[in-house]
Amino acid sequence: MAPKPAWLPVAPFLFVLLWSGGFTAVSLCLPHAGALTIQVVRYACVVLILLPLALLLRPPWPGRRALGHLARMGLVVQFGYFAAMNLAQHHGMGPGAVALVIGLQPVLVALLAPAVCGDPPVGPRGWAGLALGVLGAGMVIASGSGVAAGGWLGVGFAVLALALMAAGALLERRAGVSAHLVPANLVMCAVGLAATLPLAALTEEMRVEWTGGFVAGLAYLVLVNSLVSLSLLFLMLRHGEAAKASTVFFLVPPVAAGIAWVVLGATMAPLAVLGTGVAALGVALVVLRR
Repeated sequence: MAPKPAWLPVAPFLFVLLWSGGFTAVSLCLPHAGALTIQVVRYACVVLILLPLALLLRPPWPGRRALGHLARMGLVVQFGYFAAMNLAQHHGMGPGAVALVIGLQPVLVALLAPAVCGDPPVGPRGWAGLALGVLGAGMVIASGSGVAAGGWLGVGFAVLALALMAAGALLERRAGVSAHLVPANLVMCAVGLAATLPLAALTEEMRVEWTGGFVAGLAYLVLVNSLVSLSLLFLMLRHGEAAKASTVFFLVPPVAAGIAWVVLGATMAPLAVLGTGVAALGVALVVLRR
């Protein structure tokens, strides 16, 4: 067996850092296009990059079972989760607040996995983590930081995104299938594009202002989130290190809030900062249990 790369121990931290930046990238795009239009353009770009790459490399194509799983993941995660995340920000949730709600995903998965996947129960520690996570999210929402006035629809979409991401994680754990990175990402993003396009056409004008901010945000979503982050995840899977990414997942809310502060100048009230810490503690209580 080939030795593990020297950079592998820092891969989970790099993955979380790159993932956290996606929330701010969406915020950069939103003033210049509709929430679903952003998703259509994003996946169209990914497909245009991966399709010729697949024709050039000719990797093994997924079998019927793997193809069905990838199609389901495309609907649940690439379409459902990212649409809900975009719409949460469109309806008044800031990047840090959205990241905080969705960052509870490892806790929700840990609590549901025993019934869905046969994992060992997390017991009182898991429920305590969930309680702290919900308390922290409530503190951020109550503070008004990262949540526009009347932004309860945004909160609803953030909770929906949390549920869809947890469902995607549970589907992935149950499926137990593997596929080459290029066709896997191509199938999922093509399904996401096919599902998003008609909905965007029905609900939005599908106009794009090709400003510097939009191009920068789109480039991050396409190249970093859709391509680099997923490639990093597959490399961790190959070396048996993907599970370690969950151990630093509690860093997503504070990192996302920090990136939003640096890039967008977004600030948080003291209660919101405390709430982010409480929520991160709740997630850490679960993901660091072993």
